Amino acid sequence: MLTLFHAPRSRSSRILFLMEELGEPYELVRVDIRRADGSGAADDRDPHPDKKVPALIHDGLLVTESAAICLYLTDAFPGADLGPAVGDPLRGAYLTWLSYFPGVIEPLFTAKAMGWETFNPRQAAWGEFDAMVQRIMTALKAGPYVLGERFSAVDPLMLSALMFADKILPPDGAIDAYRQRIMARPAFQRAIAKDDNAGGMQAPA
Repeated sequence: MLTLFHAPRSRSSRILFLMEELGEPYELVRVDIRRADGSGAADDRDPHPDKKVPALIHDGLLVTESAAICLYLTDAFPGADLGPAVGDPLRGAYLTWLSYFPGVIEPLFTAKAMGWETFNPRQAAWGEFDAMVQRIMTALKAGPYVLGERFSAVDPLMLSALMFADKILPPDGAIDAYRQRIMARPAFQRAIAKDDNAGGMQAPA
């Protein structure tokens, strides 16, 4: 049994999208979280150690953090073909993007969006914002997905980042085309409908 603990318009929205792509039956439990604007509160129903989302329980096993959940689900359900398996030539690129996303992409987008102009991201080993954007752009232009011809669990993560960072990204047709391509997927549309009809994957909370 799969149970996703979810707060609308938060980081768990991208995992909700992935669950719809996975095609396995699951229970969706909506919980409250503390929001960046000070609203909300920790929810005792939330099994996440820090009372955040997403949190996933699979047959009694708790998994948290978006990238870890992506890897766990794609390994646990290989028939969905949402993540290259061990031995697949794309496995290395898949693991790289899953790690690069929380390690570099999210921190740099957040720092830029928050206006941390005096903060040097190189000191945190994140690298330069423009270099990170160029790396994303290179992948998207080679597309149609982050892993090339193959849609994977990386794409819901990437879409959520590109939607969050919309106003700080340089205008580029490749980004717009990628967003529209991913948002047109039936699983994304189903996830939007389940996300309290509140706009789906927006700025992380």
